[in-house]
Amino acid sequence: MNVLGQALKYGVEKIEEAGIPQAEQDSYRLKFHLMPPAGWLNDPNGLCQSRGLYHVFFQYSPFDVNGGLKIWGHYTSRDLLRWNYEGTPLLPDSPYDCHGVYSGSALTEEDGALKIFYTGNVKHEGAYDYIKEGREANTIYCTSEDGYTFGSKRCVLTGEDYPEDYTCHIRDPKVWKQDGSYYMVLGGRKKGEKERGAILLYRSGDGLHWRIYREMSTEAPFGYMWECPDMFCTGGEWVLSISPQGLPREKFRFQNIYQAGYFLTGSRKMPDILLPEQFIEWDMGFDFYAPQTFEDEKGRRLLIGWIGMPDSSREYGNPTTDFGWQHALTVPRQVTAGKGRLLQAPAEELESLRNRESIPEDGKWTLDSGTAFDMIITDIGSRPFCLVLSEGLELRFSDGVFQMVFLENEAGRKMGAGRTMRQARIPELGKLRILADTSVLELYLNNGEYVFTTRYYPEGKITVEVKSPCASCRLWEMGAMEISYF
Repeated sequence: MNVLGQALKYGVEKIEEAGIPQAEQDSYRLKFHLMPPAGWLNDPNGLCQSRGLYHVFFQYSPFDVNGGLKIWGHYTSRDLLRWNYEGTPLLPDSPYDCHGVYSGSALTEEDGALKIFYTGNVKHEGAYDYIKEGREANTIYCTSEDGYTFGSKRCVLTGEDYPEDYTCHIRDPKVWKQDGSYYMVLGGRKKGEKERGAILLYRSGDGLHWRIYREMSTEAPFGYMWECPDMFCTGGEWVLSISPQGLPREKFRFQNIYQAGYFLTGSRKMPDILLPEQFIEWDMGFDFYAPQTFEDEKGRRLLIGWIGMPDSSREYGNPTTDFGWQHALTVPRQVTAGKGRLLQAPAEELESLRNRESIPEDGKWTLDSGTAFDMIITDIGSRPFCLVLSEGLELRFSDGVFQMVFLENEAGRKMGAGRTMRQARIPELGKLRILADTSVLELYLNNGEYVFTTRYYPEGKITVEVKSPCASCRLWEMGAMEISYF
């Protein structure tokens, strides 16, 4: 690490020394979700497992609770339950990334070494729009033998290596190895009278020298920008995951300002043309974006997403900013192939955090303030269903529509912090699992065919009332993961 990097690292550590104790005083601090030590967190980066150790890097800005200069934070774990915060291994200390270490990925080699690829952000001074001009989006490469310390940075792709019909918005490399070659997908924004999102796919023999292999997009524009791409095979077909920007909102789809979803290509061959009707949202809740997946040493495809949403602060917010921190990551979710959809389920390790099973009184559970819980509801079918959480949030199912609604009462307004309703068409509701942390809800419908993630901010005791007598319910109070910061 050079002198600039050492100075930045020292500054971050001083900010964290003051910020972590402040954040830990917040009653909405989470029990089984990873959070920023202090300040701001967004995209998960560099997800991998090496020599039995899980690595979760993330976009991090300890300098400003509302975001700012981006660096990489780093957590490690051997069991997804006990985590160590390892500090900030990647800082904007080179001419190629001086305005931010943006999102990227990690590739685990056979010897356990990590290859890291990320976007280095550079913004030139001047009257630029930073879309068509004035910005560098450099693809940076570095390695780590031990997973903690990283070697010198090397710029492997610059603006000259990207097609001329793309804007400056090209970013977020995801790299994998297949049949002796390295492949990289980059999210992009194409020029034109109507700008459109697309994916650039590169190939390399050594991970250093890259050549364009193909482009992937839809025939008609499907949003103006595709970012945070991921590509993998499951169930015998290629899956392309993207976070598109610029999709028009619909009643039952695309309800957030930006989306995160995947194309099921139906083919073992890498596609060129993608069909909008193949696109399925990963998560229908208020707070989910920029997911990434990786395969662990058990052969599981695990997904982690950002519990947040860019540019959403005009609609809803997070009172955690009063304690100097904002946002979190989802629990690791195992992704498997379903019928026409991918299924998501919390990693089985989370079940070991279950404590005693709670018994309802007169059809209602009453839990102490700040209690986290795991609840499973079955035998709903096509019948109407309603669950009320702390008198401010309702989960409803009727006539083929599932809704998550923050009520228009005092409890609902405080709990939602500006959030209102999200909904989806679902033929029937066979099973509902609710993972409720102190200020996060993850809802898994029909074994993860549909998922809703949101922040929520209950006050006082937690109450859960199921107003559907035919449903079968079990609820366990949840313990906390271990997170060591120093």
